Amino acid sequence: MKRSFDPAVLEMMDRPQPVSIELERDLERLRQLNRWFGSYRLVSCFMRRWIMPGARMRVVDLATGSGDIPRLLVDHARKIGAQIEIDAIDQQAATVEIARSLSAEYPEISYHVANILEWDCAQGYDIAVCSLVLHHFSDDDAIKLLRRCRELSKRFVLVSDLRRGFLLLAGVYMLTALIFREQMTRFDARLSAERAFSFGEMREFAIQAGWKNLGHKKFRVARQAIWLE
Repeated sequence: MKRSFDPAVLEMMDRPQPVSIELERDLERLRQLNRWFGSYRLVSCFMRRWIMPGARMRVVDLATGSGDIPRLLVDHARKIGAQIEIDAIDQQAATVEIARSLSAEYPEISYHVANILEWDCAQGYDIAVCSLVLHHFSDDDAIKLLRRCRELSKRFVLVSDLRRGFLLLAGVYMLTALIFREQMTRFDARLSAERAFSFGEMREFAIQAGWKNLGHKKFRVARQAIWLE
């Protein structure tokens, strides 16, 4: 099963647009999918290992969407008495506006509208996170993004994404036919399943991006992750 990717076809949530009920609903659906199908559990598994009680750490979350991953990290840090500062980056201004609204009680998070392939910070970070983003890019840009993640953090890097396969494709089509039937969610979810990388492709791209001694593992519900620590 080959990857299908046409750079001229953007997911609906990636297209320039104002804040709308449709966009807010789509982002809400993504948060539900993250919660129900293992993305929160996957990220939390690593953060419990990397963010220790009393720690002071700087984190960058690339293509943050509505900011649910940064809020998840802050909740964990508060619970264990750690102090973290998070830069959350997304190129979609309307999405960042929604994320800021949802994060009003999270002063630890600073949101920025920027191209994640170009984002830079003089101070550097302890952790770089990129969740369910890689499949939005062409092969070449995916390698560039993995290289950028490594450059941003010399300590910990986590990149998680979908894992292409028949079960993912069939599951997404069924889910969006029966439950998540909104136009934007249905279109984007099905396109994402077709654009996901295989397990072998993700590892090969990380190696091409200069990752060494990386971890790579399959997770439930057609998820996978690569990491450095």
